[in-house]
Amino acid sequence: MEQNYNTRRSFLKSLGVTLGVAGLGVSSGVLTSCSKVSSVSPEGKIRLLTPGGTLVEVDASQLTPAEMPSLTDNQKRGRLGMEGKSWVMVIDLSKCRNARQCMAACQNHHQLRPEQHHINVLQMQDAEHTAPYYMPKPCMHCDNPPCTKVCPVNATFKRADGIVLIDNERCIGCRFCIAACPYSARVFNWFEPRDAEKYEGVTYNIEANVPQKKGTISKCLFSADLLRDGKLPSCVSACPNSVYWFGDRNEDAVTNGTTKETVSFSKLIRDNGAYTLMEELGTKPRVYYLPPKNRTFPFEGELIEKGHQG
Repeated sequence: MEQNYNTRRSFLKSLGVTLGVAGLGVSSGVLTSCSKVSSVSPEGKIRLLTPGGTLVEVDASQLTPAEMPSLTDNQKRGRLGMEGKSWVMVIDLSKCRNARQCMAACQNHHQLRPEQHHINVLQMQDAEHTAPYYMPKPCMHCDNPPCTKVCPVNATFKRADGIVLIDNERCIGCRFCIAACPYSARVFNWFEPRDAEKYEGVTYNIEANVPQKKGTISKCLFSADLLRDGKLPSCVSACPNSVYWFGDRNEDAVTNGTTKETVSFSKLIRDNGAYTLMEELGTKPRVYYLPPKNRTFPFEGELIEKGHQG
């Protein structure tokens, strides 16, 4: 079997999606999927909020009228997931230099306040005399997730394509899922969300978990809304150092967000000694780590205090 595929485009084609026009101002796909329309300016411009939470300005003549999906439609589609897909992420610890651009992209995409993180970059050290390194830590999207089992209202759930999501229209803020998660991957919205006024009137998108809502839970979603549009998760695309690979385990293909190279998932994890966190718990994570060997960048942070274990 050929282990390397030509480009990211061939990988996306294998997912059964079509690449859209890159320019926001002329992409009909973006325009018809926008979920908020403001008033028309004297110059004939309209400001739109894209599904990713970005405000764009376009000519009114470029708009294509489309029926917006209802909240019920969004919730139903979000629970079904993408048929035939099995999403996985691989994180190469030898490449991370704590640029934290993955964190910023995620916060912008999911309407998170500065102190909130769906993904966090941790300074790690496995033992006293070993070199420290950086480790990005998102939700593990476990195949045996303890978080979903404790939710009393079925607000958090595991989809057939492997992604664990939250429906904040059902969430009652009990925080049982936070207590059950061994990876500390969930956050609670103690305050009004960032840019709440910008999202006023926007239909809730369960696959992006926006608009966020005070008193509910938020977490990494593998950017499920972007996957549906044939794009990589926001954290994967934003990383400048080739840390993240993402793709479909059923297709045995993952794509690097920096180089756009697509390779065999099984070969990548087999040849590089990949592992998952806390395997002994039986949670079966879908996020794999490649050990921090032959590091591309020198460690630039302060050394962890003696005796502290990662």
